[in-house]
Amino acid sequence: MEEKEPKKIIGLMSGTSCDSVDAGLCEVFPDFSVKLINGINYNYPEFVRKNLFKAFDGEISIKELCQLNFAVGKCFADAAKILIEEFGKPDFISSHGQTVFHYPYDAKIDNINLKSTLQIGESSVIAKETGCMVISNFREKDIAYGGQGAPLVCFADEKWFKNALVQNIGGISNVTVISDGYPTYGFDTGCGNIMIDYCMRKYFSKEFDKDGQTASEGNICESWLDCLLQDEYYYLNPPKTTGREYFSQKYIESILKIAPDNPKDIIATLTALTAKTIAQAYERFINHRYDTVVVGGGGAYNKTMMKFLKSYLPKHVVLKTHEDYGISNNFKEVMAFALLGYCNYYNIPNNLPSCTGAEKRVILGKVTPAA
Repeated sequence: MEEKEPKKIIGLMSGTSCDSVDAGLCEVFPDFSVKLINGINYNYPEFVRKNLFKAFDGEISIKELCQLNFAVGKCFADAAKILIEEFGKPDFISSHGQTVFHYPYDAKIDNINLKSTLQIGESSVIAKETGCMVISNFREKDIAYGGQGAPLVCFADEKWFKNALVQNIGGISNVTVISDGYPTYGFDTGCGNIMIDYCMRKYFSKEFDKDGQTASEGNICESWLDCLLQDEYYYLNPPKTTGREYFSQKYIESILKIAPDNPKDIIATLTALTAKTIAQAYERFINHRYDTVVVGGGGAYNKTMMKFLKSYLPKHVVLKTHEDYGISNNFKEVMAFALLGYCNYYNIPNNLPSCTGAEKRVILGKVTPAA
């Protein structure tokens, strides 16, 4: 095997919230540590973002999806070029892409398994526009080997943290359980910010609840919260993943039919839902003592959500954020996919079957040469 060297890698990511393309220039080292040199959030043009939400809701034609794949690729390339103009070309680019559909279920027709996932953001466009090799499409191979293609960030969490529950709260919430004496495992605990963001747009014409301010001005409707907590997803045993396909616009509109009248109470209750489903997932699926929970993603900035989460966790648990470990809350996933790309480059298996359910360790990612 080629002797490993540090590599400068631009990681590209757009998550379930679809709020921006996150781009980070990272230096990845042979011990799998990652240093973020600089990160930016690149806003999608409005027509791209509009069509992405149409895709999430299944209201897009094949023609539009085909065009969107290349348009998102151009957006990813433009985000990378901002960093390239300031810092020069990296060794290569590692792109997660934009998930538009994720189907992690073993459904078969004529003995053909339909478990699948689709990330767009054409890597050939990124390679052409930047002149850089691109490693992308990380989820497919895990699914091909029987996994759910998620969560993949667990691989990085295991390298960067010790004896902690590492909780990401993005559009979806997912946890990595890291403890001495136990294999690392992880799963999606449920909805993160998707429903909060949707209702902030619907009732307040805002993209998200900044700092949890709106939630702090409302009251939790306990009867509605109890109803929402009965959803079957929260009771499924890991490994498990979820996404917008499940917590869809149709799903959200259906639960709003029995919501409280005050929109601030709706935001407060949905914020409590995210926090409580995280705490309940720990109670149901983690069978050993834990003392530290490390939160990252947009939810780490939501003061009300962090307050709710603290109240729902056992009193001895210390609640921290990624920033306490020198890792950006905002760009942690970008750093993780830079690491996954680094492993692909050196032919190092970079999935964790204990998290995804895959049959074995495999090397995730496909390579698109620069020319």
